[in-house]
Amino acid sequence: MRDDLDDADDRGDDGDGTRTAAVVVDRGSHPGAVTPWEDASWRAAALGWAERELARHGLRERGPREVRIRPWSVLVRFRVGTGERDAVWFKANPPGSAFEAALGGALADWVPEHVVIPLAVDARRGWSLLPDGGPLLRQALDTGAAGPGAWEEALGQYAAMQRVLTPYAERLTALGVPGAGHADLPSLFDTLVEDNPRLGPDTRRALREGRPRLADWCAELAATGIPDSLDHSDLHEAQLFAPAPGRYTFFDWGDAAVAHPFTSLLVPARAARQRYGPEVLPRLRDAYLDPWTAPGTPLRDLRRAATLAIRLATLSRAVSWQRLFPGTPRDEGDEASAHWVGELFAESTLL
Repeated sequence: MRDDLDDADDRGDDGDGTRTAAVVVDRGSHPGAVTPWEDASWRAAALGWAERELARHGLRERGPREVRIRPWSVLVRFRVGTGERDAVWFKANPPGSAFEAALGGALADWVPEHVVIPLAVDARRGWSLLPDGGPLLRQALDTGAAGPGAWEEALGQYAAMQRVLTPYAERLTALGVPGAGHADLPSLFDTLVEDNPRLGPDTRRALREGRPRLADWCAELAATGIPDSLDHSDLHEAQLFAPAPGRYTFFDWGDAAVAHPFTSLLVPARAARQRYGPEVLPRLRDAYLDPWTAPGTPLRDLRRAATLAIRLATLSRAVSWQRLFPGTPRDEGDEASAHWVGELFAESTLL
């Protein structure tokens, strides 16, 4: 894309004589990100698809388009009204997370009460068109309209959704959602340790020496008998909507994996500890575990499984940082991935 399209506020020329709707482009702290947005033919195809789907739903644009470019996604916000929530979002994923489009469509069928329902998906090209989901949980927490109890409610609802999805694990894998279950983690670990240039020789050696502990943790977690399900893998306060009191919907599945469900606790536990301190964590953990309780399953065993899963979830986070658009410099992804691998054997302060 030409530089003079950045921060534009009027109609422009794509360079091939085609007139385009006004856009405002936000590259955040990633000015060097290489994405398909720079390709005029890709832009024409993607925006044309979004425009046709908007028209199919009877929606008409009413303001400039806002484009958010990151190494892991291209987002376009279409204004379809005058209110703050009168918006529709186009999202394009890189190949590593292109499954998100198909996954979003499937979740709308399987657990519609828990997710944002897409207006359209193109699973082959990794494109989604999504309605605005309402205020974020982060906004409610920032304003004081909600507190730790909101996290407890949200995690309870999320766990209930995961339980519903356990029979769908193979279908999730068939959609392209990567596997990060106990059987997958040792080989994922080996790849992460051997292939990351940001790991120094001493760190690499220490990680290799810790591998038997990883194998033991995987075996112990497998012995709990809780089947794999969908792990969001990045469930922080800005990844779920709070559209009504006591109701939450979950979105942004580009980091997802098919894994032990308890691995989902890593990111929300970190977010809650940062905001409220460690004293809130036992209540959040138990609120999440409540839907998993069953006769003959002691709560202490579930708590131990949660502690193990939080450790092992660092590998899923490490892998997710490799799902960037091809051509984007690897430095940031490799650095973040190395950090998360290093967290696997670090002393945990979460649970």
